[in-house]
Amino acid sequence: DIIALTGDLVDGSVASLSEHIQPLAGLKARHGVYAVTGNHEYYSGAAQWVAEFRRLGFQVLMNQHRVLVLQDAALVVAGVTDFSARNFDAEQASDPLVALYGAPANAAARILLAHQPRSARAAEAAGYDLQLSGHTHGGQFWPWKYFVPLQQPFVDGLHRYGRMQVYVSRGTGYWGPPMRLGARSEITRIRLVG
Repeated sequence: DIIALTGDLVDGSVASLSEHIQPLAGLKARHGVYAVTGNHEYYSGAAQWVAEFRRLGFQVLMNQHRVLVLQDAALVVAGVTDFSARNFDAEQASDPLVALYGAPANAAARILLAHQPRSARAAEAAGYDLQLSGHTHGGQFWPWKYFVPLQQPFVDGLHRYGRMQVYVSRGTGYWGPPMRLGARSEITRIRLVG
């Protein structure tokens, strides 16, 4: 029904990577392709990348939401800027509560796309049911996976945080050394059952 891209799609400028990311324009879903910024979009010129993602057909959610109606039920899909965005532009500080502004109170589910798992505290307080994140690469390799929890509450997989569920994808890429050990790549299919 939807495709969710939870940030860090790029690590470089639009000028050097646009032809490499062009195939993602082929992503299609009945209710749209949604994306949020990750820290690497900010390292690489977030404003230019947001414009490029929109050119590719993605709905980039920057502390915003969309309401989808599925089988007569409202589903809120919200997205926030990266947890560290305020360090690059104070006006883009990540805010899960602002992302819900004007959303229907009777929505069947509220889903937040937030690049970093550490957005979970604010997301749970704002009343989301599910947060979809990435950022950690599932630890990527030994022994790095043991250091990720010093910064992030979850490394990979499905977790409960208060009333909310958090799913952290290991993603498809890597950071730094071009390798993964004990943290396989993934593209995740999530099915909501009501």
